[in-house]
Amino acid sequence: MTFKERAKELVAQMTIEEKCSQMLYESPAIPRLGIPAYNWWNEALHGVARAGCATVFPQSVGMAASFDTDLMEQVASAIADEARAKYNEFKTIDGDTQWYQGLTYWSPNINIFRDPRWGRGQETFGEDPYLTGRMGAAFVRGLQGDGKYRKLDATIKHYAVHSGPESLRHQFDAEPSEKDLYETYLAAFRYCIEHAHPSAVMGAYNRVYGEPCCGSKKLLQEILRGKFGFDGYVVSDCGAIMDFHEHHHITGSPAESAALAVKNGCDLNCGSTFAYLMDAVRAGLIDEETITRSVERLYEARFRLGMFDDDCPYNAIPTDVIECEKYRALNLRMAEESIVLLKNNGVLPLRQGTRVAVIGPNADSREVLLGNYNGTPSVYYTLLRGIQEISEGEVLYAEGCGMVRTDGQSKQALLREAVLRAKRADAVILTMGVTAAFEGEEGDASASFANGDRTDIELPQVQKELYEAILETGKPIIFINVSGSCFALGRQDETADAVVQMFYPGAMGGLALARILWGETSPCGRLPVTFYRSIDDLPPFDDYDMQGRTYKYFTGEPVYPFGFGLSYSEITEDWQDAYTVALENRGNYPVNYSVLRFADVGHRELQDFRKVFLLPGERLTVTFE
Repeated sequence: MTFKERAKELVAQMTIEEKCSQMLYESPAIPRLGIPAYNWWNEALHGVARAGCATVFPQSVGMAASFDTDLMEQVASAIADEARAKYNEFKTIDGDTQWYQGLTYWSPNINIFRDPRWGRGQETFGEDPYLTGRMGAAFVRGLQGDGKYRKLDATIKHYAVHSGPESLRHQFDAEPSEKDLYETYLAAFRYCIEHAHPSAVMGAYNRVYGEPCCGSKKLLQEILRGKFGFDGYVVSDCGAIMDFHEHHHITGSPAESAALAVKNGCDLNCGSTFAYLMDAVRAGLIDEETITRSVERLYEARFRLGMFDDDCPYNAIPTDVIECEKYRALNLRMAEESIVLLKNNGVLPLRQGTRVAVIGPNADSREVLLGNYNGTPSVYYTLLRGIQEISEGEVLYAEGCGMVRTDGQSKQALLREAVLRAKRADAVILTMGVTAAFEGEEGDASASFANGDRTDIELPQVQKELYEAILETGKPIIFINVSGSCFALGRQDETADAVVQMFYPGAMGGLALARILWGETSPCGRLPVTFYRSIDDLPPFDDYDMQGRTYKYFTGEPVYPFGFGLSYSEITEDWQDAYTVALENRGNYPVNYSVLRFADVGHRELQDFRKVFLLPGERLTVTFE
């Protein structure tokens, strides 16, 4: 029997009450049918999250900077191995699994990072729909595998037109033009569905054209299942069905909200509103056939994951894979490819024996490595520790200031210590930026002043003061910004000797940075987002018109454009026609190099990219389809 046939047979034995109970993310057991309880909610944005120790890879926007889909798929496959190993182990306790211990993962986030103020933009693959689709599809393939059984279920989210502000997400109505809807907001969803066949789609909190996303006939029926041919299951974001009556005021009761969502194609509720489905049945708002359709989709997924089969090969994945040496090496490689060199006047790479002063609030922070939706690494390298590991010269350290403020009594002491350390050094590695405490999801970013979002793109004032004090010493400055998004780095571009961007680089981030700073490997990352000069460059945050946003439609002069990134070697590109480019490595470093093919379609648009490896002196011709 096929998985679909097995699901239909099992669901046919359930009562209507039992069927309704299985549509809540905390699905209770049905002992008479041999069905254990199951919690559908799991996270794996850049590693298995919220379930103990795991390999913590760079944040998603950092992995996008690699422009390396093959590496992305390897990373996702490693994440899936660790998730399976945890599932297998958790099941040995009492035969079932609980929250964050299952096989259905609500990743990746393929929304478009249209505005750098959005705190959750770090979870995405950047501002370009094509890059997002390619990286998202690779992530889905890696999570799900390609055998008879699925290793994990991947869930692409948040469908659709969802990218802040966080404070408005429960009542916001997005009304983009049809051009922006299809070319920007839906393009990555379509690409992933057509090229990777994700198991699930998560609906967004907001409305689109007046319809709540998790109950939208246009989005779910006409577009997702109709035009895009999606045949998996749809899950609501957490609490989104409740928003129908509580905040959108589209319905008048929980029963009406539940009925609207299910009739339009939402099969699983993260939240509690589907507990009112029986009320909806009794009131004649929905029929059993519609509910059966959803439950059959959910059980087809569970059968495809091998939950009821002892011979599923993934049942044998051991816990030895978790944070194993192989995956630490993979993590280091992805961390290196995620780092973007934005300026270098020749100060890099550093020579061994150089005395460096490592200064700044991010220098010895574990939190700055992790981003949000993260696991817990048992082995990790802060930026300072990685530098200490690689440098053969003296390494001086000073915190310099707090992340956004410094207590009055200690401010001058920290600042003066930093200046003194800088004066003793041959070069200063100045580490600034923020952590995910300052940007992230509503309710999670505890230090955010705007429900998880940022109100501007400036460095905190206390960090600006530290920067100017170090600049006055006259010592060479290697400026390291760590963040999930763009910061206004015009001052640093003008005055620092080198500028490096890190996007919450994961557990191996400090070691990856140090290997690049001392030339053990060449930087190869490229920006997946535009770095603007000022918030004045941006349209209003709640305006979903794409005009003036991202590299495609921005008409100003950015500090660093989308796709920009330097190397230690000189790589020449000789485009022979629109699809063929001859490359030559004229430098002394072997280089992983991302070739980006843009086209002019009324605006500049990324249409393809390829990651290649070039030895010194090597020539290579790349032909795009």
